[in-house]
Amino acid sequence: MLDGRAAPLVPVPADDLPTRQRLASALRIGEEIDDDIALVVPTSGTTATPKGAMLTPAALIASASACHDRLGGPGTWLLGLPAHHIAGLQVLVRSLLAGTVPVEMDISRGFDTSEIPNAIAGLGSGRRYTALVANQLAKVLADPAAAEAMADIDAVLLGGGPAPRPVLDGAAAAGITVVRSYGSSETAGGCVYDGLALNGVRVRVDTSAASGDTGGVGTVAIGGATLATGYRNPPEPDPFGEPGWFHTDDLGRLDDSGRLEILGRADEAISSGGLTVLPGPVEAVLLRHRGVAECAVFGVADDRFGERVVAAVVATPGTAPTLAELREFVGQSLDGTAAPRELHIVEELPRRGIGKLDRQALRARFG
Repeated sequence: MLDGRAAPLVPVPADDLPTRQRLASALRIGEEIDDDIALVVPTSGTTATPKGAMLTPAALIASASACHDRLGGPGTWLLGLPAHHIAGLQVLVRSLLAGTVPVEMDISRGFDTSEIPNAIAGLGSGRRYTALVANQLAKVLADPAAAEAMADIDAVLLGGGPAPRPVLDGAAAAGITVVRSYGSSETAGGCVYDGLALNGVRVRVDTSAASGDTGGVGTVAIGGATLATGYRNPPEPDPFGEPGWFHTDDLGRLDDSGRLEILGRADEAISSGGLTVLPGPVEAVLLRHRGVAECAVFGVADDRFGERVVAAVVATPGTAPTLAELREFVGQSLDGTAAPRELHIVEELPRRGIGKLDRQALRARFG
């Protein structure tokens, strides 16, 4: 596939026939496609119909090479994510280009941290890497043997959405080298590490559509060598409509040094009382509260405010934070509009794909 001698592939979950059938229909498997396409990778977005990002061998190779350049050179990889997702696929591509064989964890029944010490030992000598999402790393930190083993590898690429500060702090305390990765199927996986674009990647933040002073916040656009050529089944409007660029739904800003900060998705912004509240900053504050182990912030319809800010919280064992307590806590750091007006204590948060918060599911449940 990477040298152009094989037909284009669509990665699918082997044990999920309904998903395979849905992808076969949506992505027109078996129909004509451009000769330069190597992979059509289903997106993990929130729409009912999956889109397929069309990636060339050049884009895949550019992404894998830029990753190794940033991390310090090729190495052996631990595969702890589904190989039908772009993050898992790129572990395979990087391994092929490095001439190494990845060690695969069996995650068919969940992410078992007891397997990690032996899996990492199987990586052998030389540079060693893995790619995880935040809820996986949180489980690693709760298992001392797994955390000790993870501290021995050279880098943990952490993707799948913003990482909670307690997870990042816990990893630092355990001596685990975390590199925060931002990207998507449309960019051949992570293309911005710790806020800085990889070699060959271009990043800009478009604020032109907003009115008034945005504080530099706008929608993020990605260009460069790792970019997909477009979608197999493009929507309207097409995020690839501007040649050489992919317009994401993410909101972010660039600091004076060119470092990108992702603040959340545009379609997750909450309009409450005429003001806009982004869930990410509110969640970051809530996670500093001793009674909050995990949380998700979202908006539901409100007759008075248009939308009200709602928090779903997984409580720290032995604690039970109250709405009044959390409102006061958030108000100490953010505008009062951002403080939740409704609180739900839940046993776990709904997730999709490789671990992204499913705010739509929460809105459907509590809206």
